Amino acid sequence: MQEIIRQKLREIEEKENVKILMAVESGSRAWGFASPDSDYDVRFIYVRRKEDYLKLDEMRDVIEWQLDEVLDINGWDIKKALQLLYKCNPTVFEWCASPIVYFEREEFSDFKKLLPQYFSVKKGFYHYWHMADTNYRDYLKGDMVWAKKYLYVIRPLLAAKWIREKQCPPPMLFSELVDSMLEKELVPVVNNLLELKKVLKEREEVPKIQVLNDYIEISMENVKKWADEAPKDNRSWKVLNEFFLKLLL
Repeated sequence: MQEIIRQKLREIEEKENVKILMAVESGSRAWGFASPDSDYDVRFIYVRRKEDYLKLDEMRDVIEWQLDEVLDINGWDIKKALQLLYKCNPTVFEWCASPIVYFEREEFSDFKKLLPQYFSVKKGFYHYWHMADTNYRDYLKGDMVWAKKYLYVIRPLLAAKWIREKQCPPPMLFSELVDSMLEKELVPVVNNLLELKKVLKEREEVPKIQVLNDYIEISMENVKKWADEAPKDNRSWKVLNEFFLKLLL
């Protein structure tokens, strides 16, 4: 599958007339808890020719290449990625931390050097709280629930806890977060859930696990409190503009 994905990336470069700087796996495969029928969430960052950035009719800053039962491939223009980095968007940090890298050019190493200057504790808290809250409200309130959604809620809560304790972006791998951030008495429960997810299809349901629901509700209250209390960040465009111009020129 990796070679198929790399071939798709070469097709994108040729047909869209762009240069892909990096391409990684995002979602459940990068987190380490894919289901048997999970698709491949391929995400990439690309740069266009400098002439394209000078046009009056601006081009779209997203390429949506493929979406089917096997592949979900889309990417961001480097200008969009830099604008989101200025806003401390946690998704940028997650892509850069993915353990599954399909492609990376040398120029992208300079982009990654910018990350520590633009990480925001406050934005991280709000991002992961919102992710957990949305999945919990939509999928885990009934008597029968999607097994995978527990992982989609617990992972962001552990990521927020990582930020709280280490003041830096969390790792992508769920196992690393569980080992260092999850209460020991809940580790067997979550490990059993992981084993179950390996054999269940994406939308198979299981009975609600009350001990996890209790943990989630308490954790979400804590993360929201941390987010509200965290100080705001001051950032500058200067370094990002310099990187963008250097990349183009």
